[in-house]
Amino acid sequence: MQLDFHQIDAFADRPFAGNPAMVYRLDAWLPDDLMQKIAAEHNLAETAFIRREGDVWRIRWFTPKVEIPLCGHATLAAAHVLFTVYEEAGEKIEFISRSGTLRAYKEEDGLLALDFPAQIPSEIGSTPELERALGVSPVDVLGADKLLVLLESEEAVHNCKPDFAALARLRWPGVIITARGERYDFVSRFFAPGIGINEDPVTGSAHCSLIPYWSRRLAKRMLRAYQCSERGGELWCRLDGERVSIAGHARRVASGRLLLD
Repeated sequence: MQLDFHQIDAFADRPFAGNPAMVYRLDAWLPDDLMQKIAAEHNLAETAFIRREGDVWRIRWFTPKVEIPLCGHATLAAAHVLFTVYEEAGEKIEFISRSGTLRAYKEEDGLLALDFPAQIPSEIGSTPELERALGVSPVDVLGADKLLVLLESEEAVHNCKPDFAALARLRWPGVIITARGERYDFVSRFFAPGIGINEDPVTGSAHCSLIPYWSRRLAKRMLRAYQCSERGGELWCRLDGERVSIAGHARRVASGRLLLD
């Protein structure tokens, strides 16, 4: 058996930036353990597997260690592959996932926008374990499906040097740190060592809670964001009631064939 794959740098308009994801379009689902082994072989933060089901696409995401319920950048990558490699017709692609229905749209200037459910974070307060793991004292701590930690400045976000082993022991699957930006409305970083990702370069799903949080704080629906990892990535964000729009560029950097014979 041979399978074609495509590697996409999501939330980037040039190679070696944004967040890389691998995409496989399947004619039939592979066994779960095989998809997990493929993701581990590529060793990227996420590998997306997609399969057509009628007029929509079923999508699943795997880190090198586990299957996860939602991944923004790999969904953007999958939409880019369908539009540009497989020449999917129209301006919209609908994905069915463990997190419900997700949509990707073509926008102006070559942007792709993701329509995802908003996740409203609630106040939970800090703990000594969290502060030791991050090495900083938060201004505020909130939680949705991920922990959202507000820091005092963009500089504090840049300078944060977490203890990843300590972060992995927390009960939260991922930790977002964020602050008001200098050139952007807000900046962030995302850590998920518990699922095999010390730091994710650009995390679409983290913005499901960042967007409603900063929209309320700044009293604006349209936001520009930057995830200030080493690779970095720029996002155009919008709050639409109980949904968020997360837009960015994508660039195909490699295509190949996995040989399983």
